[in-house]
Amino acid sequence: MTMFGTEFLIVALACVIACSCIGLVFYLMRVFGTLRGKVEALTVLVKEGDKHREALAREVQELRSGIIGVGRRVMEFDKKLQSQDARLDEVGTGQQDPQSRLYSRAMKMVELGAGIEELVAECELPRAEAELLIRLHRKPA
Repeated sequence: MTMFGTEFLIVALACVIACSCIGLVFYLMRVFGTLRGKVEALTVLVKEGDKHREALAREVQELRSGIIGVGRRVMEFDKKLQSQDARLDEVGTGQQDPQSRLYSRAMKMVELGAGIEELVAECELPRAEAELLIRLHRKPA
């Protein structure tokens, strides 16, 4: 090979390498453009996700505040209910004084067939009250 042939070969090889490099640059620019578009789209999605997350965080905070308010009201109602239960217990035990329990027992005894003497002895009632209880509460035969 002559000098001219070698130089031609080197120039041809240089042109092939240069064209390959130019082709590679264009290819990389196109890939870079596509990636830039995808990055921009992902950035938009992330911003939308952040806005949505912030909205959800506000809603959760509102719900939390509401639940705390409801919890306080439930506790108030529970205290009121306990207070009412205590009052009812007081009223219930107040109505069950020993004298009324004695009469309740006497009425049960009459319903079971007890006589005047039994009521006077067991319930310590006066004879007239025992007779009255028997007349009022004895089942007709």
